Amino acid sequence: MRETKPLIIALDFANTREAFLLVDQLDPALCRVKIGKEMFTRFGPDLVKRVINSGFEVFLDLKFHDIPNTVAGAVAAAADLGIWMVNVHASGGRAMMEAARNCLGENPTTKLIAVTVLTSLASSDLHEVGVQGTAEEQVMRLARLAADCGLDGVVCSARETALLRQGLQPDFLLITPGIRPVGDSAGDQKRTETPAAALAMGSNYLVIGRPVTQATDPLLKLKQILHEIHSKI
Repeated sequence: MRETKPLIIALDFANTREAFLLVDQLDPALCRVKIGKEMFTRFGPDLVKRVINSGFEVFLDLKFHDIPNTVAGAVAAAADLGIWMVNVHASGGRAMMEAARNCLGENPTTKLIAVTVLTSLASSDLHEVGVQGTAEEQVMRLARLAADCGLDGVVCSARETALLRQGLQPDFLLITPGIRPVGDSAGDQKRTETPAAALAMGSNYLVIGRPVTQATDPLLKLKQILHEIHSKI
């Protein structure tokens, strides 16, 4: 069954005034929101709680990557905030991911996912840091490891979703950043796709930032993206 609320809007602002100007214009019935490193570092858990109290489910995008005990404690603290989803770096390894998963208990309300390869990285970038093969091969390697560790899903480029769908369970979640609606600039992302195409390839959730957050009318832009999705799938 296709997810009825697939869009996750990235809150990437330097101040809470701009963030809540956007939050107040969006509809929690139509999307979820993502809070990343910049805003969390500036404003901390209080920001997360305010967004949740505004009716939104929150993806806390902090990409934890540390020793297993430290990551488990961080994931547990994030879950205590009442968030919908949190992530770790799959490259942190099996012990780290299993510790993070185990700290959430048997029936967690917070989804735990892993970052495979950042969408800003191409195969040539990976070669510079000692990773052999292509970006797609590394994504598959790390996704299989995350699934084996009991995580709910992975962050990946839309261009890897078809490959992942062939090698992983159907209920394994694929969360895709680097989404650009038709006609929008790719910006600093190297592996991008349109919303409709990404969902058709097998993504469950789409992370969208500047196309919505910098729009003159963010809610209208959000509805246009949803219309684009529904008209093509």
